[in-house]
Amino acid sequence: MAKKRILAVEDDESILELIAYNLEKENFIVTRAESGEEALQCVANEPPDLVMLDLMLPEIDGLEVCKTLKAGQYSNIPVIMVTAKGEESDIVLGLELGADDYVTKPFKPKELIARVRAVLRRSEMTRDVSSTDAISIHGLAINPRRREVKHEGRGIDLTFTEFETLQFLARHPGWVFTRYQIVDAVRGESYPVTDRSVDVQIVGLRKKLGEAGVLIETVRGIGYRFRDVT
Repeated sequence: MAKKRILAVEDDESILELIAYNLEKENFIVTRAESGEEALQCVANEPPDLVMLDLMLPEIDGLEVCKTLKAGQYSNIPVIMVTAKGEESDIVLGLELGADDYVTKPFKPKELIARVRAVLRRSEMTRDVSSTDAISIHGLAINPRRREVKHEGRGIDLTFTEFETLQFLARHPGWVFTRYQIVDAVRGESYPVTDRSVDVQIVGLRKKLGEAGVLIETVRGIGYRFRDVT
């Protein structure tokens, strides 16, 4: 299997070398960049398999880099944000712009590697999956064509929005989504959904799922995610 190429973007040289060292130790090929402008140039020269992106960068900050990548031809490249602890607003904004995950500083090397592997795995899993394909995960069976949900063989009756919310989250296990991202994914032209109503929908969905309700996890200050497959 070909080695995965990671672009590590960080303006603090010691942290950059720490990230690169731990990734290279796990057999990843690492390209280094110390500014947003340099990061975008690196992607244009040789698109990586994943970008580790610090938010506080000179010239062009990390959020702008993420926005640029996700709005153009490189939108399929996964992005993991590296943030200082307590920057919840930046994390939310980064996820809204299309980032796939985040790691807070100071981070543990094992956590860093686990996040990278998980995002790469999810990216490969979802690349060729149709939105009409059935989902089977953690004992849940979700059939979009029949609009049926079963847990351990037990049928679960869901509303339109509850079904769409569950399907959306279950198709991306481990990914954190803000309320606005969930709204964008499930709302229709004639079916109004607001960010506040997402919380209500999640409460109702968890109740109907019974013991499987714990699969929908709250990420405090940010949003929700479906429990990872690992």
